[in-house]
Amino acid sequence: YPELAKKSESYEICFVPDNDYRGFLKKKMPGLESNVEGGSFVDPEGNIIGKHRGYPFYTIGQRKGLDTAFGKPVYVTAIHPENNTVVLGEEKDLAGQSMMVSGMNMQKYESFPDGMEAVTKIRYKDRGNLSNIYTEGSQLRVHFYEPVKSIAPGQSAVFYEGNDVMGGGIIRAKLNAER
Repeated sequence: YPELAKKSESYEICFVPDNDYRGFLKKKMPGLESNVEGGSFVDPEGNIIGKHRGYPFYTIGQRKGLDTAFGKPVYVTAIHPENNTVVLGEEKDLAGQSMMVSGMNMQKYESFPDGMEAVTKIRYKDRGNLSNIYTEGSQLRVHFYEPVKSIAPGQSAVFYEGNDVMGGGIIRAKLNAER
């Protein structure tokens, strides 16, 4: 599959025909749209700046398909299912340097020593970024050396030591400030 390896990184869902994830969700979950319609787009300060068709139809980092013109490029920077809001911000707002990960599946070690260095991947075709890993209860706090784009809760984080997979888990939260 050499042609696949040459493709640029994508934020698309690989198993959805024609990348029509809205149609896919509507087909798989009848009534979804009517259950979540009428949500609000908000700015980073929480001010309502528009209406949307329901939070499940948006992804972190999305710029196209927002169905509203805002006069400048805006991106989905956060999604809050509990109140059906989608936060829109500038591209710089997508960057984050820390995240929480849970639901670990350990492969190489039983646990990570506090502060262990790893290469962490947060997307399928991600090259990975250097990070330190800290245990906080049943979760891990991952701090990247440099900001990374589009940390998305619900997606996988996989930790590498050289070519070895040390383990992986589910991203629970992007942290806004270092703890």
